[in-house]
Amino acid sequence: MPEVILLQDVENLGEKGTVVDVSKGYLRNYLVPRKLANPATKGLLEQARARQEAEERTARQLTERAQESAAVLNRTVLTISQQAGDDGRLFGSVTSQDIADAIRDARGLAIDKRKVHLEEPIRHVGTYMVVIEVNDGVTANVKTIVVDQK
Repeated sequence: MPEVILLQDVENLGEKGTVVDVSKGYLRNYLVPRKLANPATKGLLEQARARQEAEERTARQLTERAQESAAVLNRTVLTISQQAGDDGRLFGSVTSQDIADAIRDARGLAIDKRKVHLEEPIRHVGTYMVVIEVNDGVTANVKTIVVDQK
């Protein structure tokens, strides 16, 4: 069975860049005409290995940067001021967008509001621990203090 390098993700076979064994007919009649795979030669195998190592290195660097950002965010204390009534209830609410903006202002980190995990918007004055997803599998807890705006 010949080895091939996949040029695109192929269902039930593998992901892009992987080397797999397929039958000659499947290679000749399906994979090559649709430009899904190339026969694995020595040069192409080395290119695929080099590309995979570069992707792994890039993923490692992204994870390291995310962990550094998470460490910074774990030490961050945000103070958000909103108008509130005498009973401590806010006239509006503090949303995930408000928290993302406060992080950008305080630390210069661009966090997407969808990565800020609030079960519901904050509606009362107080101290809250907000979970921020920095990257896949890397999270940080940011202490958020909501105070009355005088």
